[in-house]
Formats: sequence, C-alpha cells, structure tokens
Amino acid sequence: MNTKDFDYFLPPALIAQHPSERRDESRMMCIDKASGALQHRHFRDILTVLRPGDCLVINDSKVLPARLHGQLTLNNSANGAPIELLLLNDLGNNGADSPQNVAYWECLTRPGKRAREGARFVFGDGLLHGEVVKVREDGNREICFTYEGAFMEILDALGEMPLPPYITEKLTDKSRYQTVYAREPGSAAAPTAGLHFTPELLDEVRALGAAVAPITLHVGLGTFRPVKAERVEEHHMHSERYHISPQSAELIARTKANGGRVIAVGTTCCRTLEASGGKAGGGETDIFIYPGCKFRVIDGLLTNFHLPQSTLIMLVSALLGREQTLAAYAEAVREEYRFFSFGDCMLIT
Repeated sequence: MNTKDFDYFLPPALIAQHPSERRDESRMMCIDKASGALQHRHFRDILTVLRPGDCLVINDSKVLPARLHGQLTLNNSANGAPIELLLLNDLGNNGADSPQNVAYWECLTRPGKRAREGARFVFGDGLLHGEVVKVREDGNREICFTYEGAFMEILDALGEMPLPPYITEKLTDKSRYQTVYAREPGSAAAPTAGLHFTPELLDEVRALGAAVAPITLHVGLGTFRPVKAERVEEHHMHSERYHISPQSAELIARTKANGGRVIAVGTTCCRTLEASGGKAGGGETDIFIYPGCKFRVIDGLLTNFHLPQSTLIMLVSALLGREQTLAAYAEAVREEYRFFSFGDCMLIT
C-alpha cells in the first residue's frame, strides 16, 4: 500500500486559522459506514445521531503550554543567542535523590546547534533554567530544568501553546486549544475532535442516556509527523502514554455487552481503545492503524479532517475504506468545510 494512495487536493484557504466563535457551531459531515449515506449537518446535531446506551469515549489529556523561548547562557548570564524548546515527554526528576525543584524533559530544540550537551539556557528573566544533559539518537534533547516554585505554574506563565505549523495566526485565548474536559497535563498537541464540545452539550448527551467515558492519551508530535516511507507498512509510530480507569473500562464493557455503540472522540481515543482492548490500565502504545487493520472495540468515530498522506487519514480509511474516505474529503472540499485542528468534523457510525 503506497503512502501516495492517501493524497488529496486541499485549497490552502480551507485550512482553519482560528477556532469558530462557538465550539459547537462547527459543521459535521455524518457518514453511515455500512450504506455510505452522507449528510451535511452541524455539531449540535450529534444529539440526534447518538442513541440511549451508546458510549462516547473522550480524551481528557491537557495540552501543555510547552513552547518556551529563552536565551543561551554563558557563565550564568544570558548572551542573547535565542533558543526555542518544545517539551515532549516528562522524564520525572531523575531519581529520589534529585533536588525537589528539578524536572527532566525530552525536548525538541531550535536551533539544534545551540543545544549541545552541557549547553545552558535561561527563560523568563531567570524564572526557569535548563541544561542539556543528553543528546538522543533521534536528535531530541534531554534537558534538566531548575526553578523555584511550581513547575506547571511557571510553564503556564512562560509557555506558549504549541500550535501546528499550518496555523499561522496567533491564538489569543489559550483555552480554545483545550477541550472543556481537559484534566491530565501531558500533551504536546490537542485531541482536536473534542474541541467541539461544550459542558452543556455533554450534559445533554448524558441526559439522552448515552455514557461519557474519559480516558487519557498524552498526544505526542509523532502522531503528526509525516509518513516518509513510500510504503505505508514501513512507517513506525512514536510511543504515547495512555491510561484507562476501571470506571471507564466498565462503562465501555457494559456498552458492548448491551449492544450499544462505542464512539471514539478522536483518533487518540481510537488508538488507545484498540491498543488496550478497552481494558483498564496504562502503558505506552505505538499502534499504527491503517486499512486492513481490524477494529476490536470502537463502532464509530468523531474526527476532524486530516492532512493528506498522514497516519490520521489512514486510520479513518481503515474504518471507512480508502475510496469512501477520499470521496468524503472531496465532498468536504466542494462544500468548503474548514480543515484540520480548528476546523469542522466528521462523524462515522
């Protein structure tokens, strides 16, 4: 299977540069995967598609304001050379004997030549200091941060939301790149299918008799890295951490047992459920879902429109079929849907 088989034409004007004024006013393409029937609706219409006994599975991971701008230091003073870091994975405090106000993170650095082992940086006029302790084989850096106070509070004060490169407009409200149910800090990107929900709409889903089961997958940048392999099967996903509580696992199992539909809100939930079988517990997954893969847990998927030749459009194609997926995308272009992170969505049931 060739990567180019998942290409499609997208006019740049259809790439959403900002979120809609209201979360739940986005458009929603509804597709019946059995019949192929397609309808153009709005997101609030999800209440007419869901049934009592269904279960929406949501990803409650919270995006970190993980992009930091600082300066290289020499003899403990800034020398003016700029450095940009993107925090990817929390590596803990590197052992019980480490000082309390120390945190180790795997990071992307720009420019890399200024992030040699031993290089030191300062952020926010001294609120945060960092030192490169290891250069990994993949080019990422392991950085030791030292600080006074609470690390997450400092990060919230200094950091920027790590918006994808296709969004060129500045985001004035950080909360619009978070779901309303984000609880567990750890993601480098938002689980964007969930951005359409409001607290009131979730209450209406529950009042309808459908369950809402939160799980956690901390989204890494590997999910969005382009597939460089010519053959789809040769691409390898980066690992991402996940956790499913016993309560959510029980909701999912009960839904399946009673004949309800398990609908994943986003590709992150889909990957987590298919990797874990919907069972309680946690770990890491590098599952790559593409056409030919068999689904064990999910019956439906709510998802935004994804980049051409991406692992995400391949996942959608595994559920809906490649030709039907590309036909739906062509229809979305004709109807001028808004694409990608801040765009409209598709509901496959």
